[in-house]
Amino acid sequence: MTMMVGDFDVLENDVRDLVAALEWQLFMGADETIADSPVDRYAATEERRRQRQTASPVQQQSAPPPSAPQNTAPPRPAMQAAHAPLGTAEAEAQGRSAAADCKSLDDLRAALEAFDGCDLKKTATQLVFGDGNPEADIMVIGEAPGGDEDRQGKPFVGVSGQLLDKMLSHIGLDRERFYITNTVYWRPPGNRKPNDGEFAVCRPFVDKHIELVNPKLLLLVGDKSVRGLAGAATGITRSRGRWYDVTVAGKTIPALATFHPAYLLRTPSAKRQAWQDMLTFQRRMREAGL
Repeated sequence: MTMMVGDFDVLENDVRDLVAALEWQLFMGADETIADSPVDRYAATEERRRQRQTASPVQQQSAPPPSAPQNTAPPRPAMQAAHAPLGTAEAEAQGRSAAADCKSLDDLRAALEAFDGCDLKKTATQLVFGDGNPEADIMVIGEAPGGDEDRQGKPFVGVSGQLLDKMLSHIGLDRERFYITNTVYWRPPGNRKPNDGEFAVCRPFVDKHIELVNPKLLLLVGDKSVRGLAGAATGITRSRGRWYDVTVAGKTIPALATFHPAYLLRTPSAKRQAWQDMLTFQRRMREAGL
């Protein structure tokens, strides 16, 4: 078969188009096959919304009125309002109302399962709630679930989670002695960091999560966790190793900032500083009798 120069140009263009399509799918979070057929989560969300809107008048009248939003959360950093997408304020108010009614972690999980205010839910496989001992005195809060977490439904179970477990084990901690979760409960597409709007929508649930676990010490893992929950004005390279006060439901909890283990995997030279953070945390544990 004879091919002209123009044929090679067409072939090269086709390859470029295919590569671009694959890169777009990776960016949107479609980086693996986990089912025999695709699932349109946007359509499922719209169907649930349509069913609620078409509920019979009797059903609507019998439904209990929603609880009034309780503005008990600490003020948000200004950067969140500046970058929050449209609709975030309404979704946050709905989340605050839903979280306020929760009396247990099971209630909180159920409220999150029913909550459609966070767009991350549309592209994630499942909710990633928490893991470890819910009665522990120590609570670890990271940034967002990744691919392994999205598949298993538990936080910090991938390579970075294994590194974090190893780090904590050297100061006498395992998942029987701490409880762990994230600032958002669904995996962001492409494993990117959650944006300010996504964090703001999930914040009422995170605050309630902390209130229900009622820890004596917090370990904030990663820049988004430290900036969002502790209000740090500097990046993680400057905030790590520092103690902050996180106030939830009228209780102030000491919180230490440290690197995310995913950053340590990319930057092994920072492991020395992370180990210093672990020793700092261990000293505070001993002072508190934990």
